[in-house]
Amino acid sequence: MAKYAARRDCHWSRFETAKRPRLPTRKWLATTKKCGAAPQTIADVYKNIWRGSFPKLIVDKKMSREMFYNSYIQTYIERDVKDFIKISDTITFANFIVAVAARTAQLLNYANLARDVAMDQKTVKAWLSVLEASGLVKLVQPYHNNISKRIIKTPKLYFLDTGLAAFLTGWNTPASLEKGAMSGAILETHVFLEILKSYWHCGRQPNIYFYRDIDNVECDFVLYQDDTLYPVEIKKTATPGSDTAKSFATLERFAKKVGHGMVVCFVNEDVPLSKEVTAVPVAYL
Repeated sequence: MAKYAARRDCHWSRFETAKRPRLPTRKWLATTKKCGAAPQTIADVYKNIWRGSFPKLIVDKKMSREMFYNSYIQTYIERDVKDFIKISDTITFANFIVAVAARTAQLLNYANLARDVAMDQKTVKAWLSVLEASGLVKLVQPYHNNISKRIIKTPKLYFLDTGLAAFLTGWNTPASLEKGAMSGAILETHVFLEILKSYWHCGRQPNIYFYRDIDNVECDFVLYQDDTLYPVEIKKTATPGSDTAKSFATLERFAKKVGHGMVVCFVNEDVPLSKEVTAVPVAYL
């Protein structure tokens, strides 16, 4: 199992050597601003998302993205997956991976996924556990406690490389990905991965959750550290309003300290939205 867990270290982060988990404290914001993150346009961000974070693709700009990902999936199924389960129909498994990639940053609905790939839920759960064990996806649990009965208990699914997810779901250019139906989900996945990798590169695992209740009040991510909840929202905008983070107040129901929150978006520099919330450029991650 260890050799598969190490797969996550095959991906690069722009702050890989910084040794700073992306926890939206005022100290982290001040340090990051001082380091001088280069501004990124929406086009820049989606180009990085579309290309992905495998070192070979980052280092060699001339390498064919299509050839790389085709070879990766073929090798993954033929070598890695067969170490876990016996698969007689590799095409069906490949189609399953595509269906999973299309659901990145979405609530995981086993019945819906099983219907789309024409399989029973037991097989879907078994195959999804393979993707999780081999470092291709991660499930994020909702934050809740025993006193709350109105929280959605279904996990969210995240694909662990945006370039591979974009390739599998057929987005042939960064522009089409940015304008397409997966635009918001792939941006949320990108932010999730940058937060996740910032902890991994420090040798740590983040306590990262999401919040959503039956009234559809939601918070994209909730980072839990030192008995404090740090809310994070992702918005594809350069002009976030003061109401962008209104859902953060909902976290007070848990009788925990709610720390400084951030709205990750396309502002050029960090901008206070309130005393306790700051709009943060995607480039800070």
